Amino acid sequence: MQTHRLSTLNHIFPQPSLSPCHIFYWSSSAIQPPTKLAFNQEQQPGFCDSLKRVSESLTSMRKYSGGDRIRCIWVEDDGFYMRRCVELARKAIGCTSPNPMVGCVIVKDGKIVGEGFHPKAGQPHAEVFALRDAGELAEGATAYVSLEPCNHYGRTPPCTEALIKAKVKKVVVGMVDPNPIVDSKGLERLRDAGIDVTVGVEEELCKRLNEAFIHRIVTGKPFVTLRYSLSVNGHLLDQLGEGVTESGGYYSQLLQECDAIILSALLTAKYTIPASQEPGTNQPFQIITASDPASPIRIPDSVHSSSKVIVFTDREIAVETEMGEKGIETVRLHRMNLNAILDYCYSRGFCSVLMDLRGDYGDLEMLLKEGIDQNLLQKIVVEVLPVWKESHGRDPHALLDSIGKGLKVKNLQPKISSHSTVLEGYL
Repeated sequence: MQTHRLSTLNHIFPQPSLSPCHIFYWSSSAIQPPTKLAFNQEQQPGFCDSLKRVSESLTSMRKYSGGDRIRCIWVEDDGFYMRRCVELARKAIGCTSPNPMVGCVIVKDGKIVGEGFHPKAGQPHAEVFALRDAGELAEGATAYVSLEPCNHYGRTPPCTEALIKAKVKKVVVGMVDPNPIVDSKGLERLRDAGIDVTVGVEEELCKRLNEAFIHRIVTGKPFVTLRYSLSVNGHLLDQLGEGVTESGGYYSQLLQECDAIILSALLTAKYTIPASQEPGTNQPFQIITASDPASPIRIPDSVHSSSKVIVFTDREIAVETEMGEKGIETVRLHRMNLNAILDYCYSRGFCSVLMDLRGDYGDLEMLLKEGIDQNLLQKIVVEVLPVWKESHGRDPHALLDSIGKGLKVKNLQPKISSHSTVLEGYL
């Protein structure tokens, strides 16, 4: 009987992912209250577990043999639409710095009538694209947006005014914008215009989406991720796993997410630095550190402008003329230090920086120590490769052991990428 009920249910609702709803099952002959047939996201993708406001105006009932009935109560679930906003926003990964990623959904009478996201800095914001998509249907609708709408004139007009002009009835916001020029002013403007405003729906999800943007706004420095590879017996490796640099691999995606990657000059002399293979992505800047007088500096063959390579050094570089001819920028520091590099990255509008610990990591050892001692590192990504490595020469643990400060990694999560296991956590 249970199999019959589920197959019948699938027949009635062939596309459950299009709308959030909850299913209740009961027998007409039963005296006790209806029993809820609980579906979670693993059992039936697209069905929402949380129930905030239930509208019974759209109710369907069908009678089966034996008096069994199934009723679908369509749910106006703010979380469902906010998750869609985040999904839309992520289409612009790596393209919006120094702006955040934002998605917007316009909903009317339980249907999505408009969608949009912010594609890149200088272009219209998510709300504008969603309102254009909705057209006249935006009047009296609810606008869901993952980040508080702006209320100031920058390179684009205020999104609050666009929402007010469209005569939306309600605005649901994922999180308040920490940028001081916004910071609740957009919410106040909407409320003053008579629009109902709800804040904090799927807030943690929205914060995670823009963790680099938030960190840059709050601290004045980019969000820094440390990445390195280990063998299964715990030795540092200077290699990447098979398939991780291909589209969909964790390393390709990591390059897509970051505005810049810090590399040792010794690494660039030994390897060709992979590029992100994600479709339509902007490649990150390559920040090459050269502090060892004996270390050569290899200029990547693919570089033809200053837009992708910056060399930081605290010494004379013999190939400065050649770099200038290729348009590569050279920054001379009195002393090689991570703070100065990050301040420069901030001035260029970078939100996220990856420190890739590969090759002979001597150039990066001092920067890594400084980053940990001064809490300049926010995230860690460790790739564990299915190889066993014997120790030769320098102790492969020396770099990490020499830091001399115990760190607690929070929210450590494993995932599989090709043949490697990848661990991600926060410092």
